[in-house]
Amino acid sequence: MNTTYLDERHIVALEKLVADPEEVQDVAPPRVVPMYVKDTPCTPLEHPLEYTYVYSFFLRPPGKFDPVEYAQYVQQIAAVRSVEQFWSVYRHIKRPCDIGEKVDVHFFKKGIKPVWEDEANLKGGKWILRLKKGLSSRIWENLLLAMAGEQFLVGDEICGAVCSVRNQEDIVSLWNRTADNIGVTNRIRDTLRRVLNLPINAVMEYKRHDECLKPAKYPYQTTGIVYPGG
Repeated sequence: MNTTYLDERHIVALEKLVADPEEVQDVAPPRVVPMYVKDTPCTPLEHPLEYTYVYSFFLRPPGKFDPVEYAQYVQQIAAVRSVEQFWSVYRHIKRPCDIGEKVDVHFFKKGIKPVWEDEANLKGGKWILRLKKGLSSRIWENLLLAMAGEQFLVGDEICGAVCSVRNQEDIVSLWNRTADNIGVTNRIRDTLRRVLNLPINAVMEYKRHDECLKPAKYPYQTTGIVYPGG
């Protein structure tokens, strides 16, 4: 059993992220709340997933923040290893469109941290969709279902997914292990278009993680990629 400790600000964030926090964490004295991420074995009546996945989130700490410390502020919510466990957690987590905070929500295979520096991610990359506000909840749900249901058919290439809730847009990304394998990345792209039911004019960007690790030449330049819906 893994145990992490939340400060008061993260407790507030968790309450905003989870519709019923008591369903996924134990009650503890104020200000120091242990959140236990349980890897519960499947019962004979449950339908096991191919991989165990972990829900987590990141909320930027107050004051000056070094992005290198990102992993230290990732707070786990729950681990799921069956269809039934997936839904028992998912139904208590707020949808991206209902979250008011700037927050990153993660859904990653157990053992893989949602950071570029993790060994599973170092040589990989991610497909990125930039979404207008109000569109991310449906896209995020369909993506999680496709991952849990092993729709991508690329072996262990899929590492996890991130939904970044921001003021003007939401950003959904799917991470994979091997950026150099063009056949795999293209297959992931094509499967994303199908399972997310993207319109023909939806633009997707692929970005290698080793590019993210390099100092940005133009740190304020963005791609401007938007999924317009419709």
